[in-house]
Amino acid sequence: MNSGDKILNRIKLDCDARISEINAETDKKCAQTAAQAKLDSDKISAEIADKAQLKVKQMKAASKSRCELETRNAFLKRRREEIDKTYNEILNKINNLSDEEYFEQIYTFAKKLSGKSGVVMLGKRDLNRLPKNFIARLADCGVKAELCPTPCDIESGFILKCGDIEENMDFSAILTEKRDIIEDFINQELFKA
Repeated sequence: MNSGDKILNRIKLDCDARISEINAETDKKCAQTAAQAKLDSDKISAEIADKAQLKVKQMKAASKSRCELETRNAFLKRRREEIDKTYNEILNKINNLSDEEYFEQIYTFAKKLSGKSGVVMLGKRDLNRLPKNFIARLADCGVKAELCPTPCDIESGFILKCGDIEENMDFSAILTEKRDIIEDFINQELFKA
């Protein structure tokens, strides 16, 4: 081997050694980059999984809350229907009392107006079944009144017109006025907890 060949061989060996060093460094950097990429992807994967689990929990909670709200609303609707039904049955029972019992109810309410005087107005049905001693019985209750011969627009009960003031003793109006008390009673009796 001549000296030129030795120099070329030496350059080739140096180049091969440098190539091996570069390959080793490249392999090492590739391994580090791959390891870091794996760590980063694992971290991102865990974050995505955590977010997905949180979203699932939120969706379950929202679904449960919606279900509870719908159940509550359905219960309240049913309760309202039962209260309305009972309220209507009370009014219907009052309206369908025998004439004697019905007018006794009117006299009971008339006693609450004791000391007042005016014109008593009744609905058409009540005018047609009026007891002969109606005005005298009102007087016994403390109400001095004349009977209006024209029917007024009420289903049951009466209105006492005292000048410009009307005392509304329409049974429906009285029940409506007492609705909160009636609802409390119905809730206690029908929906005991």
